[in-house]
Amino acid sequence: MGQLSERSAGTAWERLRRLPVWLPPALLTLAVTGSGLGSAQLWRDELATWSAATRSPTDLARLAGTIDAATGPYYLLMHAWITVVGDSTIALRLPAVLAMTVAAGLLAVLGARLVDRRAGLFAGLLFAVLPGTSRYGQEARPYALATMLAVLATLLLVTALRRPSWARWAGYAAAVAALGLIHLIALTLLAAHAVVVLIAWWRGRAAAGIAATASTAPAAAGSAAPRPEAERDRRAWRWLVAVLPAALLATPLLVKARAQQSRQLNWVHLVRPDDLSALPGGAAQSSVVGGLLVGIAALGAARLGRRAVLPVSAVLLPVLLLFAAGAVVPLWVPRYLVFVVPFACLLAGAALAVVTAPGALVVVVLAGLLGLPDQAALRRTHEWPRSAPVDYAGAARVIADGQRPGDAVVYSPRHSWLFLDLGIEYHLADPPRDVLVTEDEARRGDLWAAECPQPAQCLAGTTRVWLVVSGRQADPLAAVPDAKGDALRADFTVAQVWQRPGLTVALLTTRSDS
Repeated sequence: MGQLSERSAGTAWERLRRLPVWLPPALLTLAVTGSGLGSAQLWRDELATWSAATRSPTDLARLAGTIDAATGPYYLLMHAWITVVGDSTIALRLPAVLAMTVAAGLLAVLGARLVDRRAGLFAGLLFAVLPGTSRYGQEARPYALATMLAVLATLLLVTALRRPSWARWAGYAAAVAALGLIHLIALTLLAAHAVVVLIAWWRGRAAAGIAATASTAPAAAGSAAPRPEAERDRRAWRWLVAVLPAALLATPLLVKARAQQSRQLNWVHLVRPDDLSALPGGAAQSSVVGGLLVGIAALGAARLGRRAVLPVSAVLLPVLLLFAAGAVVPLWVPRYLVFVVPFACLLAGAALAVVTAPGALVVVVLAGLLGLPDQAALRRTHEWPRSAPVDYAGAARVIADGQRPGDAVVYSPRHSWLFLDLGIEYHLADPPRDVLVTEDEARRGDLWAAECPQPAQCLAGTTRVWLVVSGRQADPLAAVPDAKGDALRADFTVAQVWQRPGLTVALLTTRSDS
């Protein structure tokens, strides 16, 4: 039986070897991230994406000017996308699936270029089975796109340093500029790129770990090869020129985002030492799998020697830079660093490349099995903790089943990151009139609508109100604070209450009708 299993694994490896190195990781990533794509409801951050992407470009510009400049380019891209394919849950998440799929394929190519084919293949396969790849590959947010662009930019850098030409540097410049527009924090990857370029300029490409492989095409016959010193100088200057467009595009966004930080990241705290130790589990979305990845990556770094300069720098420098910044300004959010995960997988792939093919495949399968509980959990909800889902769809069904013409709806709290109004409106084709709204999100250029300063006057004439409050509330009316609660308690009584995970829905009727 053992011989049969070994023979089967060997046969599978031979089949894998015949395929392009990028194809198996890409197909596996597509299969894994596409599985259960619409199972979990849109969570609060994705609802913000939906709200923004359904606005006009003019309204998007207004939003960028008030609270969400850093994500503005991504919202504009998603606006164009949903105009074509619609705004269903699957449609909203599909760009992330495709981006992670491409990232896995590019990672395999990068690994093959820097190390060898086996390292690239196993790096891509390991990346495909990580719960974090599914988590952010199934989310309508910019992290999957940033991951893809980070790998693409690094691959193009290696190509340009090995075989310089203005066309290759232009491709690198475009990738870096796109990376900065999609995810500003991902530009910390340029610190790793700068290290490699500096070493290549000072000591040569071999010292930087990016020396050309035997498969690199030789220079055309008869072409004049420039002096090594001159060529190194050109590479350094071309890199500086290539990152200039990204700097020009990202600087205004960075300045605007910095001014909005107190509103956009008011839920983030200054970083603590234990946040750093929790990062592998947060990025991989599994503590066990994250620890396994770090351990194997450390072995790969030791094996590669100077060839580890690029992937090690691409992992450590963004993490350390964000950690240092997070000690001064509240910025530390583990998902902001998802783009470094492929480089950790590259190092792990280098370690697996020296193991027998069946043994390496066993490690990949083991990582997948260890991550299965987290894979299943994230397909139930994207909320954290996973044990605290918010059932917007269930609350919306309650309202849809009992709604009558002329009904109104009231949310409490309104100005909350739960986005109660967006969650209900997304799931209702014809929601009740939001009776307290005086200026909607789009007109206000915000993620939240403005409410009536005198709720009693705005509620006048309304006989039935659907009240949606956060959490499990035995007495929903008592849970509504301030003037809004006073107005509701003065004129309405609770007719019926429905409890849904994370939410309470109550039907209120006027006291004269009760």
